Amino acid sequence: MLTLDARTSHLLAIDFQARLMPAIHDSAPVVQNANRLLLAARRLGLPVTYTEQNPKGLGSTLPELAPESGEIVLHKMTFDACRTAGVAAHLDGNAALVVMGCEAHVCVLQTVLGLLSGGRRVYVVADAIGSRMEENRRAALGRMAHHGAEILTTEMVIFEWLASAEHPDFRDIVKLVK
Repeated sequence: MLTLDARTSHLLAIDFQARLMPAIHDSAPVVQNANRLLLAARRLGLPVTYTEQNPKGLGSTLPELAPESGEIVLHKMTFDACRTAGVAAHLDGNAALVVMGCEAHVCVLQTVLGLLSGGRRVYVVADAIGSRMEENRRAALGRMAHHGAEILTTEMVIFEWLASAEHPDFRDIVKLVK
């Protein structure tokens, strides 16, 4: 199947950290889209995992995107989260990884390439990733797509997770994109 299936999806939020986000180009819509994805994933009961790059230096995840009970936060120093044993072990499995985060051309890119090299299905949400400079975000999206990542938008993900206007959560979740 080429579309995402909520039953086999895992949302991965990479490094939405307090000290990093002020430097991200157009960070407000990136954070807003990340929040939409988090709310939809939570409503649908999808697993959500966060990474934090060097949390002593960059702080913890933004309060508006803060993990809820049962959601995992994994600390790392490597740019490719897959090179941190605990992260790699946690992300091991068959779920399709839906990726959002910062910075697109560093930790997002290297983690996506690491996941792809491990044979994983990876979906990058273009309007929920950011970089300090827009050129870096665009280049990272091109490189990830070139190596096999699917590039989607927040609305594409949400509607693919719902799959039908008859989904019992349709009315509540569709409000996130209107």
